[in-house]
Amino acid sequence: MNPLNFISSYNRKHNNNVAEIYTRSDNKSAYIPLYNQVASIGIAKPMHIEARLSADEVLVKNPMATYFVRVKGDSMINAGIADGDVVVVDRSLKPSIGHIVLAEVDGEFTVKYLGKQQLLPANINCREINFADAEKIAIIGVITGAMRRFV
Repeated sequence: MNPLNFISSYNRKHNNNVAEIYTRSDNKSAYIPLYNQVASIGIAKPMHIEARLSADEVLVKNPMATYFVRVKGDSMINAGIADGDVVVVDRSLKPSIGHIVLAEVDGEFTVKYLGKQQLLPANINCREINFADAEKIAIIGVITGAMRRFV
């Protein structure tokens, strides 16, 4: 069973900070070469392949409970998560205070720090979400990493 079947039943609102959710389509991994560091200050040195890595090996511990979420907005910018980044969500991990989590709050998905009785942004210009102010809050998974595209 796909661990994300629950998501299709949500009527997501458009004013949250989750733009898209991606599920795993197959179990194939792409192995890409990791080159050793480039020499600094103009001394040219040939690069050598240090290893062959897969994003799965680096970012995913439990493939059947992991998926990607594209973030929108800047509420987590000071945690290193920018608008358009793709975060890795693991549903198999137990969330703890201080973890960055994917949460569902009154029909909206959001990425925030988990506090004692609130969800906290990593941007002083954004407000926290107090559990007492919501009708329904569910912690969906723990954010274990992020990816950013530069080009």
